[in-house]
Amino acid sequence: MTFLRRAILVLVLICLGCSAQSVPPETASKVERHIRAYYNLPADVQVKLGALKASEFANFDAIQVTLNNKERKQEVDFLLSKDGKQLIRITKLDLTKDPYEELMKKIDTAGRPSRGNKSAKVVAVNYDDFECPYCSRMHQTLFPEILNEYGDRVLFVYKDYPLAEIHPWAIHAAVNANCLVTQNNDAYWDYADYLHANRKEVDAAQGGDGRARLLDKLAMDEGQKHGLDTPKLEGCIKAQKEDAVRASMKEADGLGVAATPTLFINGQKVDGAVPLEDLRAALDRALKDAGVPVPPPPTPSSGPTRSKPTGE
Repeated sequence: MTFLRRAILVLVLICLGCSAQSVPPETASKVERHIRAYYNLPADVQVKLGALKASEFANFDAIQVTLNNKERKQEVDFLLSKDGKQLIRITKLDLTKDPYEELMKKIDTAGRPSRGNKSAKVVAVNYDDFECPYCSRMHQTLFPEILNEYGDRVLFVYKDYPLAEIHPWAIHAAVNANCLVTQNNDAYWDYADYLHANRKEVDAAQGGDGRARLLDKLAMDEGQKHGLDTPKLEGCIKAQKEDAVRASMKEADGLGVAATPTLFINGQKVDGAVPLEDLRAALDRALKDAGVPVPPPPTPSSGPTRSKPTGE
């Protein structure tokens, strides 16, 4: 029995050695060079090749390549020909799952501000930045225009994706807005509506401290207007805890968000402040897929008039 166990163990080790082999150094160098050139990778991105493994394609081995720049890591699957002359990027699509549903499962909407029908079959999640002029344009298209047309059959949810590198007060504003929504949904929306319509007012405040004081005052004013717990709100604003905002940003990164605004309508991605008709088309498609009647198009006489954002 001991001899048989040892024989089986040796056989397993041999098989493992056959199914997972290192890429020869010369081939590995070529693979990295081609990947860097094709994807135009910055110099600080590290390219690490995994072990070769058996694939389901004749004359090709499977290899996973990891791209890492310390802040973000991405794993990409390739096929490498056994003669080391061809590299193929592979994308396998699992037709047994709905890709839009799978994406929406990755979005956490718990506790987030919403407008529209809370029991709607169509959910539109917008990753927003209070300092972004294009977000202001999207915001004032959604509210009131799109909300008036689709609010009875769509739920609109906001999440945070402040571009801190170019928008220095965006995170502070997002934290304040989150302090408001923990107590009152409407207080959040009044704050968001004001900031998106009056972005230049905050920009005009003197220095970072001046902008922070103005953002805090605006948030406290909303708290008083809605009868919130003032000490609790003030403590939250002073603490400026960014955990929730950072978590939303990390979630968005995982979904492929790279700019704002980015909207997901039942999983269908809409990049940027798209024209009104494109937004309607995306919503109509999601409603049809969900088996919900599409609202009639607004007539020139009865349709809402779009107002120009004052924050641009």
